[in-house]
Amino acid sequence: MQIHPTTDGSHTLFVPEINEHYHSTNGAIQEARHVYINAGLNQCNEPIIRVLEMGFGTGLNALLTALEAEKRRIQVIYTGLEKYPLLAEIINQLNYRDLSPEIFQKIHAVEWGKSLAITPFFSLQKIALDFADYDYPGPYDVVFYDAFAPDKQAEVWSQSFFSSIYNALNDNGILTTYCAKGEIRRRMQSIGFTVERIPGPLGKREMLRGRKLTSKQVDE
Repeated sequence: MQIHPTTDGSHTLFVPEINEHYHSTNGAIQEARHVYINAGLNQCNEPIIRVLEMGFGTGLNALLTALEAEKRRIQVIYTGLEKYPLLAEIINQLNYRDLSPEIFQKIHAVEWGKSLAITPFFSLQKIALDFADYDYPGPYDVVFYDAFAPDKQAEVWSQSFFSSIYNALNDNGILTTYCAKGEIRRRMQSIGFTVERIPGPLGKREMLRGRKLTSKQVDE
């Protein structure tokens, strides 16, 4: 595992074994804000927003969500799934802490499997397990699908995972991902998602956003 700088100055991690970065090299923070905060969290108007993150990784998405919740004064209940939690020695070198040292530290201090209020607006539960072993209890309002790319980890982009998520979403629930592959879009659509191709973050033309609409909304 190697720490690499990205264009916006924020760090990402590089995994030599699969030749893959955790984030866009065009900017880890700008990508996360674009894909998950602006295109996901900020599209939900529920009074309490329940977020599920598929691929907790460095905790960057959780940190940005906590900061956005404080900024907007909205209540967020956040669950992050991660099969391979990062070691503290790696986490402590990431410069995301510069965004908010206190919240960053609290997020990574939460014991895996426990739920804890990080701020008055943001509570977090981190769960260390394979996506396939989670029972997706829901209900969720927003899902951040932030697994490694389909050509690196095809098994975590299966139709069965998307089906489990769809069933656990509230009506009007949102799934957002940096991925824009046609095959992934078709899998989502076959389950019932209404899928949009929307502008991607810097360096990426498109991304996908799926919504769980009611039959009445679809007809309209």
